[in-house]
Amino acid sequence: MPEGHTVHRVARQLTLDLVGRPLAVSSPQGRFAAGAARLDGRTMTRATAVGKQLFCTFDTADVLRVHLGLYGAWDLYGDVSPLGDGERVRGSLGAPRVRPGALMDAQPSTRRLRMGEDESEHAAADDAWPPPPLGQVRVRLDSGSVVADLRGPSACEVLTTEEAALVRARLGPDPQDVDDLDAAEQVVVDRVTRRDVPVGQLLMDQSVVAGIGNIYRAELLFRARLDPWTRGRRVPPETVRAIWQDWALLLADGIRDGVMLTREDLDAAGREAAAHDPTLRHWVYGRGGLPCRVCGTPVVVEELATRKLYRCPACQL
Repeated sequence: MPEGHTVHRVARQLTLDLVGRPLAVSSPQGRFAAGAARLDGRTMTRATAVGKQLFCTFDTADVLRVHLGLYGAWDLYGDVSPLGDGERVRGSLGAPRVRPGALMDAQPSTRRLRMGEDESEHAAADDAWPPPPLGQVRVRLDSGSVVADLRGPSACEVLTTEEAALVRARLGPDPQDVDDLDAAEQVVVDRVTRRDVPVGQLLMDQSVVAGIGNIYRAELLFRARLDPWTRGRRVPPETVRAIWQDWALLLADGIRDGVMLTREDLDAAGREAAAHDPTLRHWVYGRGGLPCRVCGTPVVVEELATRKLYRCPACQL
């Protein structure tokens, strides 16, 4: 499942390539036809992320809300802008990307950028412009030089400003979407320490803290050396504070690099290797039965609230 860093990267990509431009909006699949008609021809004025939720505001004050869910992803074609030094997608073609509008009379370039649980960039399968939809595309946003196709989301709807505000109000704090990190930290501390629920479940509760998915959950708890089954009310407030601060750092890293690299023991060469090899990125996630990287005890895989939970039974007491 795409986690919080991915949605923030999508919001930044859409800000670069679609915000400020009138968009042709359609639903090739047909399931979003009414919503597409409501947005077609309008100008996107803002794209923001809170946790795993994407909010795209239009000049009519309508808001396109998207939750990628387990399988959702965005495919962007054309003159897709780089996010900046250190944020280019791993495995890129290496050729310079063309800024929108740089070639006024030329067909946009035919690169395809996939933004979902993983990111990749490669040549588009067809040189036609606009590119034909591939698979079940719920909504297409077309600026003329960039096309963004959404497929497989768990939620895709048009809301009023007031309705979008209600959705946002139900979400816990997101370190990238708060003005006061300390105040947000206290909110998270209160919401964790007042609950008689396993902390491993609370960190996945988007009303407690926004953006943490299964990978970040496992890694944050290991880095804190905290047993995921510890009840929230038994977790010391200072431990929750440390987890929140660690989450803020990991989220910023993920947004910058486009990968969830959670091992702090790697040097520059190790980080570079891990950027290309997912098996090197994490302490415990995805390592069920393998030796803990710290103590050698086999990593345990359990189920908590229908999701796989990875932990080291020796390090996380």
